[in-house]
Amino acid sequence: MQKLIIKGKRYLSGKIMISGSKNATLPILAACILSNNIKLQNIPLVKDIFTMIELLEFIGLKVKILKKQKTLEILNNGKKINTLAPYKLVKTMRAGVLVLGSLLTKYKKAKVSLPGGCAIGTRPVDLHLFALKKLGAKIRIKDGYIFAEAKKGLKGNKIKFPSISVGATENALLAAFGARGTTILSNCAIEPEILDLIYFLKKLGSNIKIKGRKIIINQNNKSKKNLKKIDHRVIFDRIEAGTYLVAGTLLSNKIIIKNVNPKVLKFEINILKKMGAKIKSSNDTIHISKYNKLKNVVISTKPFPGFPTDLQAQFMVLMTQANGISKIKENIFENRFMHVPELKRMGAKIEIKNKS
Repeated sequence: MQKLIIKGKRYLSGKIMISGSKNATLPILAACILSNNIKLQNIPLVKDIFTMIELLEFIGLKVKILKKQKTLEILNNGKKINTLAPYKLVKTMRAGVLVLGSLLTKYKKAKVSLPGGCAIGTRPVDLHLFALKKLGAKIRIKDGYIFAEAKKGLKGNKIKFPSISVGATENALLAAFGARGTTILSNCAIEPEILDLIYFLKKLGSNIKIKGRKIIINQNNKSKKNLKKIDHRVIFDRIEAGTYLVAGTLLSNKIIIKNVNPKVLKFEINILKKMGAKIKSSNDTIHISKYNKLKNVVISTKPFPGFPTDLQAQFMVLMTQANGISKIKENIFENRFMHVPELKRMGAKIEIKNKS
């Protein structure tokens, strides 16, 4: 695709089904290395997912894609397993590094390429490696690859992350799945996508408890579950849903957003209501209709359950149509205002001062 052509101004109406979450699917796909027969439903058919599937197939798993059903069937028969994640597959998709935890805990070794760069800021894997070392892994980095080994297997430990990291929490969870004894992770990310990964790992037989930002994995009491076939439906994509909520606030006569959990979007919905949006929600549906006048608002991006950095740009567009001066403070990534010059070219009045 070379360009998108948008013809405005049009008002929006109708129903939209929200896709499955890419950010939940990717770590769950990495977790499929830990089992032998998986069926995943509500899969978003986007490029990163196909890249991760290619990576799993390179490792030795068999993946069947049912596009019309948005379903994957994944088989790991344990034969001809390759514990390598090459640069060509990891360079375009940061989530590829998540196979590190799964390969290490199941096959006791892994060679995984360092992930590629990221336009929105530096996203190193230091915290991933910090957690794996705490679990007993021997790690060295050479020629752009992470070489990890645990000849006698991983062992549970207490791990307190210096800062909250979604990817590091996920990799630690995947590694702790096969570690002996109890692992206690503190100062964790608790995004809905991580909770979905935990739900999936419980289906595989893991004993996991969550207390605030603390996650306890007790493999001494690992339940004896039948792993012949595990069926899992991935949660909805809250960023896609949030984007449609913003579009609905700006330009809708009436939009119905389906296949969502409004409780997960509570923070975002409250901000939109504060700005003047008319929103009603039920179990799995959100109704949004045209506003009269939008009010200004102040937002700071924070880890869940705070305001998500991935919706910062969309809400900034909405703020350009509100009365008064709105403010956003970006606390997650240092280079996430790259959309501002483009909005200013369209007539937006925006100033950047430090992180705001």
